[in-house]
Parts: sequence; C-alpha cells; structure tokens
Amino acid sequence: MKAQLILEDGTIFIGEGFGSHNDAIGEVVFNTGMTGYQEILSDPSYCGQIVMLTYPLIGNYGINRDDFESIIPAVKGFIVKEVCEFPSNWRSEFTIDEYFKMKKIPGIAGIDTRKLTRIIRQHGTLKGAICSIENDANEVLSKLRQTRLPIDQVRRVSTKNAYPSPGRGKRIVLVDFGMKHGILRELNNRGCDVVVVPYHTTADEILQLRPDGIMLSNGPGDPKDVPEGIQMIKDVLGLVPLFGICLGHQLFALACGADTGKMKFGHRGSNHPVKEEATGKVSITAQNHGYTVDRNSIQITRLQVTHTALNDGTIEGLRHLDFPAFTVQYHPEASPGPEDASNLFNQFLEMIETQKQGVATTCQNVLI
Repeated sequence: MKAQLILEDGTIFIGEGFGSHNDAIGEVVFNTGMTGYQEILSDPSYCGQIVMLTYPLIGNYGINRDDFESIIPAVKGFIVKEVCEFPSNWRSEFTIDEYFKMKKIPGIAGIDTRKLTRIIRQHGTLKGAICSIENDANEVLSKLRQTRLPIDQVRRVSTKNAYPSPGRGKRIVLVDFGMKHGILRELNNRGCDVVVVPYHTTADEILQLRPDGIMLSNGPGDPKDVPEGIQMIKDVLGLVPLFGICLGHQLFALACGADTGKMKFGHRGSNHPVKEEATGKVSITAQNHGYTVDRNSIQITRLQVTHTALNDGTIEGLRHLDFPAFTVQYHPEASPGPEDASNLFNQFLEMIETQKQGVATTCQNVLI
C-alpha cells in the first residue's frame, strides 16, 4: 500500500506503508543507531513522536520477546529506508510489519531518509503525518499545521500504580516518568529491592517507603510540563541519595534552580561521545532527548557540571555540591547501545553506602 509522509513545511515523501493502516501525527525525529530498533520503538521517551531511523535496513533480526523497554509502545509511527520482510535470527518471533499491525503503529518505507535527516538538521524537528496516498495532501497539511502536540506525555506513559520488584539489597524508589525497563534490570541485577512509583508521587509518599535511594527515570517531553516531579525533588533533596537519568536529570536541574531549553534536533542514537570533566575519560553513550540543561543557568545554583557532550558542548552530567545527588543526560543502562557508563549504577549504590556510614558515624559521635 502506498503511503505518504507530509511535513508541516509542506514537504511530501511518497513510500510504501507497513504495519497499521492508521494515520498518525507527531513530532518527527531521527535516531542514528545502527541496531536496537526494538528497544527504540518500545522506549516510552518517544511518546507522541514519529521516529526515523537513519540506518538503511531495519527489521533484519525481527522482533523477539526479550528486548522490549516497555510493554505498550508509545511511538506514533516509524520511518525507514528499507523494512526487512524476512528476518533472520534465532530469537525472532515476528516481523516488524506483523508487530506494528498488532500494536496499530503505522510505518512508511522506501523514502529518502538522508534527505529527511538533512531537513530536520537544518530546520529542527517538525510535525509530520503518515497517511495513505489516497488522503488529500492539502487537507492533511492544513490539519497538521493546526494540530497542537501533546504536553502530557509523562502522564500517558507512567505507571498508574506503584508496584514492587523485590530484592534483598538496598531499597530504591524508582520514579517512573516513562521508565525504560533497562533501568529496572540494572537495579535488579545488583540485588536492589525496587519500588516503582508513578510520576506524581509526593515526597511524603516516597519517604514513607523508607528508601535508601531514589532513582529518577527517563521520560518524554518538556521537563517543565512535569511540575509534580520538580516539587518532589525539591522536597527529598538532601534527605535521601538521588540519581537521575535523562528527563530525571532535567527535572533535577530545574528543582535546583537551573533552566532547560529545547534543542534544535536533539540527541538520539547509540554513538554520542561524552567526556567526564574530572578525569577526561570519554565514554560512547546512548542518548534520547530533545531538551537540555542551560549551561549559563548553572552558575546561580549549587550544581557542578560533571560530564559534557563532545559533539556540541551541552551538559551531560550534574552533581550537587551539598547533597548526595548526581544525574546524567545519557542512558547508562544503554538498551540499546554501548555499556561504557553502566558503572554509574555502582557509583549510586556506593554513594548510598557512604551516606549510611556517615549517618552512623554522626549518631555514634552524638552518643559519645
């Protein structure tokens, strides 16, 4: 079935539709990862977005039961150069076309993805629509330009109720702003006793769970659209060790008095170099974000920049100068991508242990 991709600037691409025959409108973004399309399509951070993959062949190893980052994909649509009809992998259970039909996600293949990437890099992210070739392009374009993109993505993808992921180790409250399951897996692999809570959970409700540490997850959209999370972070800061990832990093910055802003086309891929300021060590990281912390705004806070993106100099990591709290803009859990930064989860647990020992020493001194 012929399909068309229409951008709000009037550009039209004609290709072959796959997956669902539904129409879709969303923000068109691109991801430069060469593999990991299953993790990308199931990443809640893409809620409301139409994702284009710059790597030309997608679907060649199929869809399997193990590599999902969420149960219900939130992506609005997929754009690829070529979609594989006959995947070859021992874990494959569905083709990407079959999976998209089940989940009612439309896709379009056979368009010039290099041209589309250049358009986005030049003009920034644009609204777009995937629809049948039979739809009148002018009517679709008019509707597209009038459409306001959602600002409640976190509410849509966050868990509705708290739930446990039991372990024998440290109690971690994981605040779900659109959590990738990779974060939960990393904590479980370290024996943590995890309680996942909704994005609007208050500081009092979190503290009642007696956490040893608090993890702020990734998630979609503009951090300024999540005032509940910003207030919660303000209220727990200094009381419990804290580690934030991606959207959690941005919310942490806002809670500490810094500012954030929208990037022209964001960072999305598995090959972004990041430098650690203290050591000069460079890690290749997985990233997915369209907003960043404003560097100038850090000067009026008690935050210190710990990591910087080598490609454009944007902030990739922060730590608080007074409290046990640090965050990163990239994804140490990868999924997909390199695992260069997975040791940050160990650093988080070590920070919790150091904080506990410090409290114990203080109590002993008081008793003496």
